Amino acid sequence: MGNSLVPGRNALDQCGEGAEPINSFALVTYIPNQLGEFLDRLRLDLVPACVPRAHVTILPPRPLSVDPQEAWDFMYPILKDLPAFEIHATDVQIFDSTSVIFVGVGEGRNELTRMHDLLNRGPAAFAEPYPYHPHITLAQELQPEQVPEIYEIAKRRWAEYRGERLFSADTVTFVQNTTHNRWLDLVHCHLGVPSIR
Repeated sequence: MGNSLVPGRNALDQCGEGAEPINSFALVTYIPNQLGEFLDRLRLDLVPACVPRAHVTILPPRPLSVDPQEAWDFMYPILKDLPAFEIHATDVQIFDSTSVIFVGVGEGRNELTRMHDLLNRGPAAFAEPYPYHPHITLAQELQPEQVPEIYEIAKRRWAEYRGERLFSADTVTFVQNTTHNRWLDLVHCHLGVPSIR
């Protein structure tokens, strides 16, 4: 991806005309293959206006008080020494406080929490509004009356899915949001091996 964390013009064009990066950053691991494709289709069916890319968030969105490169330079040495691990997607649930509908995480939960705790410090630190809870978002920012029906649809569709529910978290991606709420990939790091930058 090059040494610069500044997104190229092509990346911004994919976010829509006039999209500009904003001071909101996160760290995620994307969900690959059949599972990721299914979750993207499901999320789009549940919330048609969204732009899905299935992932588990490691550092939830946060503003940075330092240059993003400084935050990445802090995170990278930690990440490259952490081993890849498996994540198991479990069942559909709801966060009561926000009405976010999500798929829970079983295996891999401890590793994700440890990674979050190691990285939510120094230049990447943020006083997060909720305790860290690894999950895969399916629907959010819903009207209260929408929640029961969408929750039931999500549970049924997930129960019907016959593919693999386990995937390898071997790569993490530092991302930045834009004025169009479309996230840009800034840089990737393969866990346990040197980053391709």
